[in-house]
Amino acid sequence: MAREDKVSAVAELTERFQTSDGAVLTEYRGLTVSQLAELRAALGGGTTYQVVKNTLTKRAATEAGLASELDVLLSGPSAIAFVKGDVVEAAKGLRDFSRNNPLLVIKGGVLDGKAISPADIEQLADLEPREVLLAKLAGDMKASMAKAAAVFNALPVQMAQLAEALRAKLEAEGGAAAPAADAAAPDGPEDSAPAETPDATADDAPAAEAPDAETASE
Repeated sequence: MAREDKVSAVAELTERFQTSDGAVLTEYRGLTVSQLAELRAALGGGTTYQVVKNTLTKRAATEAGLASELDVLLSGPSAIAFVKGDVVEAAKGLRDFSRNNPLLVIKGGVLDGKAISPADIEQLADLEPREVLLAKLAGDMKASMAKAAAVFNALPVQMAQLAEALRAKLEAEGGAAAPAADAAAPDGPEDSAPAETPDATADDAPAAEAPDAETASE
């Protein structure tokens, strides 16, 4: 390759590393052109599967700050799946294709700037697609909101029931207190004991009249 072509290729790879959500390195030795086309179709529109030169890719990885994660993987015929969007879908496509075509070897890659192993990619492939997870999350949130709305709607009814129960309780307590008060009150006049008439005493007797002064002098 001419120098200008190499510089352009390194710049392109560097940009792909920097703008992709993930990158998976593979060895494609022995795969035919038609098989590579089948693989690209299986990865979906958000993933670019590109055959690369190891020396240029190492330069691009260095410029993108990923040299330590990728240098050891760049050996033999290499191709990289640059993923934009759903990394799970790309991992699932690579995993399924490699099962049917053992010549495709998944070597590892990077995800959010961190190295991932072939085992990590297998675990990603076992996850449900992003759209399914989002749909489930939306369903759970909708169910939670519906439950909360039902609770709020039930509060006025429950408050009314509580107020009615309290009113009935107070009435019952008031009704029980009234008979108790009647039992404690004294009976009418016919049941009351007759009042005692005090005996006449000397103090109550009429006083003797004093003699007139004239009579006394006689």
